Amino acid sequence: MEVLEAIKQRYSVRGYKSDPVEENKLQYILEAAQLAPTCVNLQAFRILVIPTEGRQEELKRIYNRDWFVEAPYIIGVCALPEKSWVRRDGRYYGDVDAAIVMDHIILAATSVGLGSCWVAAFKADAAKEVLELDDTMELIALTPIGYANTEAPERKRKPLEELVLYK
Repeated sequence: MEVLEAIKQRYSVRGYKSDPVEENKLQYILEAAQLAPTCVNLQAFRILVIPTEGRQEELKRIYNRDWFVEAPYIIGVCALPEKSWVRRDGRYYGDVDAAIVMDHIILAATSVGLGSCWVAAFKADAAKEVLELDDTMELIALTPIGYANTEAPERKRKPLEELVLYK
């Protein structure tokens, strides 16, 4: 699948089948994440692969939506603040690097027929406890990964003329 086609097909899936995700598809997604560009190529991130089977109630402490735990996996991306690049003016880029990694994950999932939904509105304290994250990792975003049982909604986007500035 072409990149622009994956971008056009991607949508926030809020309903998943319980069908298993093939190991080769999961590995494809993780390889796409590994190849994501990061500041100074530090790769100051960690990817959490979280099977949901038998853990649904525990995982709903992190984000309390039924659809969040329907897919076979949840993938999380953590920044490593102590290892992330910092611009000279003090701007920390670990969250940016993690966002790029998550975007690669979501687009790779779409390209192999899997659904995802970027989740940032999770309960950070619950996530830290449930996922046993230490202070070296900052969870930035999560997404279920699985086969969608919903149809893509119609999406509205602002026109390019409203978004792009030529300088």
